[in-house]
Amino acid sequence: MRSEITIDLGALRRNARTLLRALDGAELWAVVKANAYGHGAADCGAAALDAGATMLCVATVPEALELRRVLPAARILVLGPASPREVAQARDAGVALVVGAGDIPEGVSVHVKLDTGMGRWGTSELPSPTRKIAGVMTHLATADTDLDFARLQVERFREATAELGDVTRHAANSAAALRLPDARFDAARCGIALYGLSPFGTDAAADGLEPVLSWRTEIAQSKLLRAGESTGYGRRFVASRDTWIGILAVGYADGLRRDLTGTLVSVAGERRRLVGTISMDAAAVELDRELPPGTPVAIVGDGVPLEDHARVAGTITYELACGIDSSPTRSRRVLLHS
Repeated sequence: MRSEITIDLGALRRNARTLLRALDGAELWAVVKANAYGHGAADCGAAALDAGATMLCVATVPEALELRRVLPAARILVLGPASPREVAQARDAGVALVVGAGDIPEGVSVHVKLDTGMGRWGTSELPSPTRKIAGVMTHLATADTDLDFARLQVERFREATAELGDVTRHAANSAAALRLPDARFDAARCGIALYGLSPFGTDAAADGLEPVLSWRTEIAQSKLLRAGESTGYGRRFVASRDTWIGILAVGYADGLRRDLTGTLVSVAGERRRLVGTISMDAAAVELDRELPPGTPVAIVGDGVPLEDHARVAGTITYELACGIDSSPTRSRRVLLHS
């Protein structure tokens, strides 16, 4: 076995219900862009809807069209820009679009994006629409790091939309859903928390969230390095004494990034360190004894949270989760419905 990725849809449903309780009446819109942050958009989207989410949010029209084929009745919102050809495709598929600037296209449900401080997509002032729009949104830049600026954005959004009539207003992301009640408005677009990962890079369980993804492999070969011998490209790990290592058939092509060298994984329930240089298809883990091929190794799960790996790599869980290759040519994917 190269590796096995398990997606616990029961945990995702419980996370959705946790977020709904935090939102206290606002709608939960499940963000399933980038293949649900690597978790599987169709499966996770269906589970989120089953748990009470009322909209699925993606980044591109092609993502929306792929979802539409498997979830024909779902409400779907494309958060990113769309070309004229994609506008026509969205219209035909009954998919809603976000418009940040320019004319509002006809014949398609539209949400206008107001830039209140993110400094990316969106208009600085709401246009006077020539027809009814479905919603108005903004995107918070610092809800996970600086609540004061997030509150400023929320207030700007509230003032700019105060005179609007019957339109849906939405601003909150996962961090704001959990920490900023003023950002709830009518709906919140939650992604990372839905997958049981902390938007704050801390212990997700503190917010009642359960990780949805686990990633396991096994020792493919045990090898004894004599003192002075090394493993991996560049000889980054040289044994100072006789040392057993386990070779794993997983590497950066699978999403186990080179900058995760030094992180801890769980080998037969014990925390062990990845050593040497992680290569495209292999990695090495330092052992305290010889272990047989087939010994289980948890890269994520079994007490090894993705947040820990993110700290080692100096990045965020979003990036690591999106980088895990769950295609059948690299791994086995298992769904749990607990």
